[in-house]
Amino acid sequence: MLLAGLLTSGQIFAQKISKAELQVNGLTCSMCSKATETSLKSLGFIETIRPDLEKNIFVLTFKKDQQVNLDQIRDKVQDAGFSIGQLSATINFNQTFIDSSGLAQTGNTVFRFTNAKSKTLDGPVAAKVLDKDFISSPAFKKNVAQLKLDSYQSGRGTVKGRETRIVHLSI
Repeated sequence: MLLAGLLTSGQIFAQKISKAELQVNGLTCSMCSKATETSLKSLGFIETIRPDLEKNIFVLTFKKDQQVNLDQIRDKVQDAGFSIGQLSATINFNQTFIDSSGLAQTGNTVFRFTNAKSKTLDGPVAAKVLDKDFISSPAFKKNVAQLKLDSYQSGRGTVKGRETRIVHLSI
């Protein structure tokens, strides 16, 4: 259960994420956990990592005012030989409006909320990332059938005339 977020033309998640919980699938021993932790520690935006071996989660806190890149977190977990089962995060919004289609943009970050429309977010919000490789494969397939969004399958879409990374969230 970890982070929530987005990327734009590159792979930068520019929203202010204070902490996240990352559930990792496939961990069978403390050596597996250590390999994942070591891989994650190489990311410069992570302040601390606290593993919970009983639940196969890592509680991550992030350096203040650093950009958090969700795709890099996913890549580091996969590089260690595992997959993300769930990623939840606390995202600090500042008067961010979600339009009637569920889209919200803050800086270069674009989110599509699957369960929130026409509202303003302000302050810390707990969110789950629903994109491919951030949830289980069966959950992703179920969401594809239910959401019927082109951007959900690819993680990309056109926003204000630009091809952009869109991170899909549930709050």
